Amino acid sequence: MLIKLAWKSTLNRKASVALTLVTIAISVMLLLAVERVRQDAKSSFANTISGTDLIVGARTGDIQLLLSSVFRIGHANNAVQWQSYEYIKAQRGVAWSIPISLGDSHKGFAVLGTDDNYFKHYQYGKKQHLTFKAGRAFHNPQEVVLGATVAKQLGYKLGQKIVISHGMGNTSFHHHDDNPLVISGILAATGTPVDKTLHVPLSAIEKMHSTGHSKTSRQISRPQHTANHNDEHEHEHEHEHEHEHGSTNNSALLHNLNSTPGDLIGSTKQITAFLLGFESPLYTLQVRRNINLYKGEPLLAIMPGVTLRELWAMLDIVEKILLLITLAVVLISLLGMLTSLLATLNQRRRELAILRSVGARPWHIFTLLVSEAILITVLGCIFGVALFYALLIAAQSALQSQFGVVLSFSPLSAYELTLLSVIIGAGTLIGAIPAARAYFYSLADGMQIKT
Repeated sequence: MLIKLAWKSTLNRKASVALTLVTIAISVMLLLAVERVRQDAKSSFANTISGTDLIVGARTGDIQLLLSSVFRIGHANNAVQWQSYEYIKAQRGVAWSIPISLGDSHKGFAVLGTDDNYFKHYQYGKKQHLTFKAGRAFHNPQEVVLGATVAKQLGYKLGQKIVISHGMGNTSFHHHDDNPLVISGILAATGTPVDKTLHVPLSAIEKMHSTGHSKTSRQISRPQHTANHNDEHEHEHEHEHEHEHGSTNNSALLHNLNSTPGDLIGSTKQITAFLLGFESPLYTLQVRRNINLYKGEPLLAIMPGVTLRELWAMLDIVEKILLLITLAVVLISLLGMLTSLLATLNQRRRELAILRSVGARPWHIFTLLVSEAILITVLGCIFGVALFYALLIAAQSALQSQFGVVLSFSPLSAYELTLLSVIIGAGTLIGAIPAARAYFYSLADGMQIKT
């Protein structure tokens, strides 16, 4: 009976209750969204690379090496000599190795130079191997393999020719027009930085840079007045050439993919970093120590899992601040409910007195008002969860494409249900404040007409 009465009393105050419900629902949505993004962002980062025991690069910070080699964030200060890579990968216990060369781009997407071991041994998620949505791995220095996001956003297809640019970022002033590459494969989506990467053989990187350096030398050796006279014309031709190779509508650019395998390494002298996998975890610490003490050049070997934990430990304060902000929003919405209940309590004193006159006891009055607060809080949480899943559906693809964060469309976790329970408990305690005041109202005070 009290629950039914609380429901009808709540419906009688539609405007104020609706406003309170909206504020609670929005605060619950924000709390759940921040928590889900925090957990899934950590999971997405952790799933970017798996099955790799060591990442080796020039001596720098652990986190900087991880971000530059795996997440394509930042730049490596120095390179690793190819002789050092050959020496280390021949060490006892090394099962496989993947060389990585970064520094070029295509329309804002990173270009990664490597060999065929990349497609055989690179793993992400729960030790999942890379798979091809279309085509195959590159066979020679004239071919390139695209990540899923690159192919989707730029509309590229198999057999199309593209031009790589020197340097990272959306703007480049030097394009490798002399070495257009043919798209031989498109990888399936992984939800990792692999999707936003173009993969080329190391020999293609070496060939493009050698040609670029020779071209630069020829340009410098020309007479100054000739260079100035033709500078503007060459710049316009360069961009026209790039647009031609980057077009998705010109079927004449489609290339026959039945090419013969060629050298994927070439005369590479330097790489940015390399990944190592071992036959047994027992070799990891030993080889890592030997690499860090390597006398040939200053190198650094990191364990991806350990470095990821260090990265999240650094971001722990940011997580706590976000959680505190959302909890503050929830508290403000609950205080708004308290204000609404207290504001209407004085207007309801006659109503409460009538209930007392027909036999309601003080604890009935107390339970009635607490029930109304619980009802409002529970409804606010239900609407908040609905808004949360609606937001999840709307933002899922954008977060994955822009930031590589894959949001899981799954039922509420135990921790998220605990947060909702805390909110409902807090709403109950806040509802007890006006209920306690109503409890002590006397029948005579309620029946008295005040002017």
